[in-house]
Amino acid sequence: MDLDHVRTKLLEQKEQIERRVSAISKDLNRSEPMSQDFSEQATEQENLDVLHALEHEGKEELQLIKSALNRLQSGEYGLCSLCGEEINPARLDALPFATTCIGCAE
Repeated sequence: MDLDHVRTKLLEQKEQIERRVSAISKDLNRSEPMSQDFSEQATEQENLDVLHALEHEGKEELQLIKSALNRLQSGEYGLCSLCGEEINPARLDALPFATTCIGCAE
């Protein structure tokens, strides 16, 4: 497994997600008043709820990526956190921040 390639891929994902979370945070922090129309207010609230969920999901994914980068640095990357066996490279290619092998994930 090419760890430099993995590191580059993780850093690119991290940067992309940080930009997305930043844009979402800006949208959430806009101080535009709610519409006077009740149905429009409901739609606006739904949109805010979706933005909050996307922001939360992005922050969680950032934590997973940072954790994977730490495991790369410590030499633990690619090892299952539960059983200690190597994680299949195909799994890591699909999900580079995976912490468990397929067997332990099931």
